[in-house]
Order: sequence, then structure tokens, then C-alpha cells
Amino acid sequence: MTATDNPAPLPRHIAIATLLCLGCAFAGNHVAARVAFDDGAGVLLAILMRSGGTLLALGMLVWWQRQPIRLPPGAWRWQLVLGLLIATQSICLYSAVARVPVAIALLVANVFPILLVLLTWGLGGPKPTARRAILMGVILVGLVFVLDVPGRLSSGERMQPEWILGIALAFTAATVFAVALWITDHKLSTLRGSVRSMLTMSIVFSTSAIAGFSGVLPGGLDLPASSTGWTALATLVVLYCTGFTLLFVSVPRLDMPRNAPVMNIEPVATLIMGWIVLDQMLAMGQIFGGLIVIAGIVLLSYKKD
Repeated sequence: MTATDNPAPLPRHIAIATLLCLGCAFAGNHVAARVAFDDGAGVLLAILMRSGGTLLALGMLVWWQRQPIRLPPGAWRWQLVLGLLIATQSICLYSAVARVPVAIALLVANVFPILLVLLTWGLGGPKPTARRAILMGVILVGLVFVLDVPGRLSSGERMQPEWILGIALAFTAATVFAVALWITDHKLSTLRGSVRSMLTMSIVFSTSAIAGFSGVLPGGLDLPASSTGWTALATLVVLYCTGFTLLFVSVPRLDMPRNAPVMNIEPVATLIMGWIVLDQMLAMGQIFGGLIVIAGIVLLSYKKD
């Protein structure tokens, strides 16, 4: 293997700064999506534009690298399943963002590491260690505070149906994303990352287009009512497309096994941006729970030596 195949990792402070910027870009994408939804934009329209822009960027990358689009025998069906899962995850997460505060939707959706650990164990993988089991319990306790369960119980307040649906959609997004990661790691790991992602985005784009034009999700392709919504849509496309593509280009040099937990800045950045842009301020107990969730996920992401 040549030096080009194994590029030298970036200095750690640069790698961490890069990942922090990428996490903030993904956070901004979700906040921009909520602005667009509040202006009347449909969920499928946002996904269609986002996946279309990312597909174009990845297609150019694959063309520039002269990568053959060939899949190993039997891999096509797994690639199709992966694309459908990511499409489902996108629809569920954006639908959750449209219904509940963005930070809460992201925090619930970010429990996917727990689900991935449990899924891997259930499908014959290693049993979670005592340390991991404790951390998963800590994350769940944090979620109890994020959802303000103690406050609602003490006040006797009932959760609104829209709120319950939003939380359920965010959890569904976490579940299908965990399955998608398992398939990527166990069924498609030999496929070049940029090719796999390009094919995945093409399936997400096609699925969103079919769902939108067939009327499966009423209002899914509704247009924004003003320039504010169009600006928000353009912003989410630029942020997601740039972040996703740069992550793929840079990942060989970012020492991800060591630095990946830095990406958990996303829910924190979402909380701050949601407050500034959307005036979505969480209660102190919810913020405390969010910090517990993020800390637990960071520790869960680190492999103990």
C-alpha cells in the first residue's frame, strides 16, 4: 500500500477543530430545517434538496477519484436496504425536528450508540461490558431529565400528542440509524466509502421523490411561504452537503477511532443555535439532562484500553 493510500493524520488540534466545525455544520442544518418547516416547507422537500445536493457532490468526488461503481456479489440488496434505512431516518428526524425543540429531537436521536451496542450483542456480537452497561443506564437517566419527566409528573401535566409523536419519531430515527450502521460495518465494509455513500444518497433522493410525488406523506413537498423559508432550505443544503462531503474527504486523516467523540458537539451546538435562532430555551433540568446524555455518549464512544 502506498503513502497515498494511508495519508498521514492531521495534528490532533487541527483534527479536533475540523470535527467541531463539522458538528456545528450538522447542527446548523437541523436548525435551518426547523426555520424552513415553520415557514411552511415540507419535510420531503428539505430531504430532497439536501440529498440531491449531497448526491451531486459525492458523484463529482467519485468521478474525480475515478472509482468504479462495482459492488461485491450479494451486496446490492444490502446497499438498497441501507439506502432505505437512511431515507427513513432522514424523514423521521426531520419530522421530529418539525414537532419538538430541535435540541430535544437531536438528543433523543443520538441514543443510537446504545441501540447499536444492543443490536450487535443480539446478533451474536460481544456482550456489553459492565462499564458500557452503566454508561447506557446513565444516558437513559439523562434522557428522563431531557424529556422533563420529573417536572411533568409533579405537575400532573400530560404530554401533548404532537410532542409524543415527535419523541417517537426521533427514537425511530435512532433505531433505524443503528441498524444502518450495523449493515455498513458487517455487510458493506469492503465497499469504498464514497461509493457507498453516493449510492445511499441516490436511494434517499429517489425514495423522497417517489414518496413526495405519490402523496404518501401529505404536504411533504409544500413550498416555503416566504424568502425566509427558501433561505433556510438553501442554508441546510449548503451546511449538510459541505459537512458530509468534507467529512468523507478528511476522514482518513482525522484519526476517527480516537477523535470521533468530538462530533457529539452537535447537540450542544444545536441547543445554543436553537436558543439564538428559534428562541427555543430548555429548562435547567433539561439542559442538565442533555449534558448527562452527551457525556455518557462521549464516554461510550471511547474504547477502554
